Amino acid sequence: MASVRPISRSGWSERKAPDLADFEVMASEVLAGLPDDVLLRCGHVQVSLADYAPEDVLEDLSVEDPHDLLGLFEGQGLAQGGDANFSGQMPNRIWLFRRPILDYWAAMDETLGDVVAHVLIHEIGHHFGLSDQDMERIEAEADR
Repeated sequence: MASVRPISRSGWSERKAPDLADFEVMASEVLAGLPDDVLLRCGHVQVSLADYAPEDVLEDLSVEDPHDLLGLFEGQGLAQGGDANFSGQMPNRIWLFRRPILDYWAAMDETLGDVVAHVLIHEIGHHFGLSDQDMERIEAEADR
């Protein structure tokens, strides 16, 4: 029996969820759009992608539902003396978690590109040494 394919007027019936390669492209586009001075301060920050955070990371952060963690900054922020030029220090890394980002996107009225940009920029804020509270305050001021 042949499968029936619906006639697509919206284009969505032929689309699949973005994979990790698609997320890499989106993250690269966000980074390319950042001001040069921000990019220079990002230095050797690595951006990595995974479907979910590893179980040990979720446990360390006391995160019960893996869908609650959209991104993560690993390392030592610039304000705390983080510098990839120190011998033996691992470079700072930002993680983007595809499945939680997709779930958040599906539940909100935002574009996927905007969600990826928000998560990536939030984690870059941690690289700069900002806390979650600092970033919430900055976002609230920007919304005024």
